[in-house]
Amino acid sequence: NGSVFGKDQPIILVLLDITPMMGVLDGVLMELQDCALPLLKDVIATDKEKVAFKDLDVAILVGSMPRRDGMERKDLLRANVKIFKCQGAALEKYAKKSVKVIVVGNPANTNCLTAAKSAPSIPKENFSCLTRLDHNRAKAQIALKLGVTSDDVKNVIIWGNHSSTQYPDVNHAKVKLQGKEVGVYEALKNDSWLKGDFITTVQQRGAAVIKARKLSSAMSAAKAICDHVRDIWFGTPEGEFVSMG
Repeated sequence: NGSVFGKDQPIILVLLDITPMMGVLDGVLMELQDCALPLLKDVIATDKEKVAFKDLDVAILVGSMPRRDGMERKDLLRANVKIFKCQGAALEKYAKKSVKVIVVGNPANTNCLTAAKSAPSIPKENFSCLTRLDHNRAKAQIALKLGVTSDDVKNVIIWGNHSSTQYPDVNHAKVKLQGKEVGVYEALKNDSWLKGDFITTVQQRGAAVIKARKLSSAMSAAKAICDHVRDIWFGTPEGEFVSMG
C-alpha cells in the first residue's frame, strides 16, 4: 500500500516457503491478487532458494521455528541455526551485495548473527533484526498512560536482545503535550511506574500475547517490520531515533 517504500514504488514480492506449505502459499498468493494492490507488480511464490534470493533489494527473514507456550528461546536455537545458515548462504550466492536483510524469526539477534556470518561478502551493517515491536510496545504503553497517540511519543530505546531480558529505556524519550515536547518522566510524574510495571509489561508483552492468543504476535509484528524497513530505506526524521537489533 506504499507505507514502506513510498506511494509510487512498484514492488515484486517473492515468497519462499518449504515444499509441504506450497498449497497454503498459493492461498496467500490468491489473497494478494484479490487485494488488487496498485503497487504490487508481481508475486513469485517458490520453494527454491535460487529463485527466492535472486537479485533481492530487501530480504525479510520471518521463517524460523516458532515459539510455543512454555518454550524457552534456547529450545529454538538448535533448529534455527540450521535455517539461518542456509538462508545466509543463499543470500551470499544469489542476492545483490547491497541487499538489506531484516531478521524477524526468533531468537532474532542470534539468527541475525548466524545469517550475517554465513554471508561474508555482504556488509555486516546490512544485517539487522527486529526490536521495533518492543520499541512500539514501549511507545504505546506511555501513550496509553498519558491519553495521547503513539505518534506523540518518540525516542524510546530498547537495549539488549528481543527477549524478556531487554531493557526499555525512556531517559531520552519525549512526548508531545499541548503542542510542546517534554521528557517522559516530566510528563508522567510517575517514576515508580516507569521504573517498575512499565518495564515488566514491555519485557513480558510477547508472552502475554501468546497466553491470550495461543499464538505469538502477528499484526503488531507485521506493522513493526514495515516500520523497521521504512526507516532502513528512508532514514528516520530529524531528531528522532528508533531501535534495531
